[in-house]
Amino acid sequence: MSQLGIFVDRKTLSNSEQLNALIRCRDVAETLGHTAKFIFPVDIHKIRKMDALFIRARTDPLNITYFAAQMARFHGIPVLDDPDSIRCCSDKINMYSRLIKEKVSLPKTVFLPKEELTVERVTQLFDELGTPLVVKEPSTSFSMRVEKVNDIADFFKVAHRFIKLSDWIVVQQYVESKYDWRIGVLDGGLLYACKYTIPSVTFKIQASVNGHIVYCGVESVPPEVVPPHVIQLGIDAGNAIGRGLYGVDIKNNNEDAYVIEVNDNPSIESGEDDCYPRVFEMIIENLFAA
Repeated sequence: MSQLGIFVDRKTLSNSEQLNALIRCRDVAETLGHTAKFIFPVDIHKIRKMDALFIRARTDPLNITYFAAQMARFHGIPVLDDPDSIRCCSDKINMYSRLIKEKVSLPKTVFLPKEELTVERVTQLFDELGTPLVVKEPSTSFSMRVEKVNDIADFFKVAHRFIKLSDWIVVQQYVESKYDWRIGVLDGGLLYACKYTIPSVTFKIQASVNGHIVYCGVESVPPEVVPPHVIQLGIDAGNAIGRGLYGVDIKNNNEDAYVIEVNDNPSIESGEDDCYPRVFEMIIENLFAA
């Protein structure tokens, strides 16, 4: 009997939605004839005894999830998400560079080094990309350190804060929309699709507003309702990164679609899979087929 390790931490279990999703994943694995064990960071040595590893904690090259992925790879154990995908998606310069290389549709994007942070260059960016602009610190996740700026003064205020963390910042054209598509991609194919409705008080999927965290609304959408070019764009974006598990955020405005982010090991606990009951089954089958 094969063993699936589900790598978690305390934050993973911080709310009932996440816990219920983990229990569903375990139950599906057992229905498919495997055993499933939750592995916490303190038990990371148990990874080498697993036949496959599914990471369900925040992935970052600077935390233990990356070490867990590397450990699985070292022992020849299939893992989602793999170290290469974690490393790429955690660095937006790397991620957007791969998307640009593969000619994946993006908002106009510029990588700005700190030595070019001048009034003349920023003025040029507003002229080229329009107003407002979106400024991102490359290691951002969960919409943190992503800001919309309306003028040069705002730009420098945000940029000076971000440049303390990175020698580069990402500057993008702002694309307005009432919702984002999230296309779940697994091994180059569609896993699920949903709409993330953006709260009116922000432009991001998740934001802090007046000291409170505001989240987007989630609506699972059957594939026949999703514009085909949006699904294809999501798949193309995932393939540009690798063959793992990705959540691709897409804005579709006036029939034009643009990839905003590619997230490795995306959320599947907020209803994204309501129209896709085989999500965990497909993930587990993919892991054990590797």
